[in-house]
Amino acid sequence: MSKFFYNPTVGIDVSADFSMVAILAPNGDIFRKPFKIRHDVDGFNHLLKEIKKVEEEFNMKSAIFMESTGVYHLSLFHFLKSHQLEAYIINPLITNSNKNKDIRKVKNDKKDALSIAKIGKFEDIKAYSFLDINIFTLKSLCRDYYKLIDTRSAFKKKLSADLRIIFPGYSSVFSDVTGLTSTAILKNFQSPQDIIDAPKEEIIQLLKETSRKNMTWCNETYNKLIKAANSAKIIAISSSRFSVKILGCIETIESINKQANAIMSEIEAAVYSNDTSEQFKHNVDLLMTIPGLGFLTAVTILTEIGDFNNFLKPKQLVAYFGIDPSVNESGKFKSDKDTMSKRGTRFGRRALYAVALASIRNKRDGQATNKVLLNYYKTNLVSKKKKVALVAIMHKLINYIFAILRDQKEYELRSPQIHQKMFLENTNNSAA
Repeated sequence: MSKFFYNPTVGIDVSADFSMVAILAPNGDIFRKPFKIRHDVDGFNHLLKEIKKVEEEFNMKSAIFMESTGVYHLSLFHFLKSHQLEAYIINPLITNSNKNKDIRKVKNDKKDALSIAKIGKFEDIKAYSFLDINIFTLKSLCRDYYKLIDTRSAFKKKLSADLRIIFPGYSSVFSDVTGLTSTAILKNFQSPQDIIDAPKEEIIQLLKETSRKNMTWCNETYNKLIKAANSAKIIAISSSRFSVKILGCIETIESINKQANAIMSEIEAAVYSNDTSEQFKHNVDLLMTIPGLGFLTAVTILTEIGDFNNFLKPKQLVAYFGIDPSVNESGKFKSDKDTMSKRGTRFGRRALYAVALASIRNKRDGQATNKVLLNYYKTNLVSKKKKVALVAIMHKLINYIFAILRDQKEYELRSPQIHQKMFLENTNNSAA
């Protein structure tokens, strides 16, 4: 049973420029027929007056429910929270599964608003009401950063593909074709013929200035470049018009790098500003004690989690990140092709995946980043596929993150044997 079973409830079906609102009395009857409000000051104030009416009528606080709709619900949600009202956000998966219970196939905004109000009033669902402006801003900045990186990756692939057409073999000269030295060469010489015709001293000087390496490396790289250019001159598709594409890709990548660096600087400034709570800053430092987990990843995970108090056990956090297994069973049938549900936070899952990859790698000195997780990964590889074993690492990391945030203690590298010993000791002490 919902904790608002005896309270008046408000259901709001949010759209881009307006919303439909339905209000239920404490007994479940419709107190106010569904009505429309515009997303402006007058519309929001009208909603506020209607909510006050039902609260004064029954001398009870009301509960307001709306589903998450990208960015459309945020201004209304913030307005309601700023007026100290109990406003809650429902996952669209919950509302979609409850909206079409009737035999008749009817769907409109009025019916959806009533359905949302009934879900909030009668169903025992999970809804969140957390809204910290600074944390929300950080989450938005982190997501924008990842989107920029994805866009940059697309242009890097495009540049690499174009070079394979007009300059085959170029990628064998430079490990990163979008690196500082490589882009300097491409800005000045867009075709193999340009490389061949250019004076050796000019290219050597350009290599030396951009790479800051010795003359031996510069001469070796020049020789590789000339060899690749002579080969490309024979097998490449020659067209002067391709230079526009090459320069365009480079300019776009550099522009994205500039934007990404600006966002990263803003994230760092926001985290360590006076607007951010000391608790959040402390949690960032705590998560960074996990080997392979850096600053951006820590901030991303914390902002995606939001209010940690909503999670009572690690399994809930696992489901929130969408790495819980989907289940497909019917009668005697049990599917053996179950995958991750992927119904949680996509950006949080991405950050967690990056940490999992870093956790099973070795450092430059040959030492494991996280010896315990690496051994666990290798053990899983005996009977599982690589991706399945990696998801198991992500599960472990969720347990670590949950324990760190719950106990407010730094990460400690412990073997499974030590964990088992500590568990048995705690169990015996509790029994005594």
